[in-house]
Amino acid sequence: MSSWLFLILLVAVVLWLVGAYNGLVSLKNQTLNAFKQIDVQLKRRHDLIPNLVNAVKGAMDFERSTLEAVIQARNQAVQVNPSGPGGVKRISQAENALSSALQRLMVVVEQYPQLKATSNVGQLQEELTSTENRIAFARQLYNDTATQYNTRQQQFPTSLVAGLARVQPADLWEITDQGERAVPQVDLSLKPKA
Repeated sequence: MSSWLFLILLVAVVLWLVGAYNGLVSLKNQTLNAFKQIDVQLKRRHDLIPNLVNAVKGAMDFERSTLEAVIQARNQAVQVNPSGPGGVKRISQAENALSSALQRLMVVVEQYPQLKATSNVGQLQEELTSTENRIAFARQLYNDTATQYNTRQQQFPTSLVAGLARVQPADLWEITDQGERAVPQVDLSLKPKA
């Protein structure tokens, strides 16, 4: 009787270990998939930027430094290697620099009503805005999934399996640019700007 009880207990422990390990593997793969979804949206963004730069280049000859900053930030973002420790942080920093350069470009484009009225520029701006929204949603999904994965690794008794499986916590996507953390100033007063 006691050997059956021991055998049942042993089977239950083994099944739990297998379930905990498979749960960690599943969350790890979901985290990797969520990261790849960010990558897909960043690729779309990287592909749109040269089109936008080319569309505004002719009308903005004297704004060359803004265009060059966008091109340089895009090229640096494309070249970042996401593998290895700190990969998410490196990509995040490069993409934040690109976002800042794009924001400066959009401010400059707003100063050229004839350029803004061009259908190509308007369409590219809309696509870029849509892509930025998709990137934000993909980052949120990644952080949610990575947090769930990290939490599962730290919870007892799954932490025992995590230690045996040598799993590593996933880095979260963080805002490192202080400009993105700043509260936007909105003026709805309808007063003419000086």
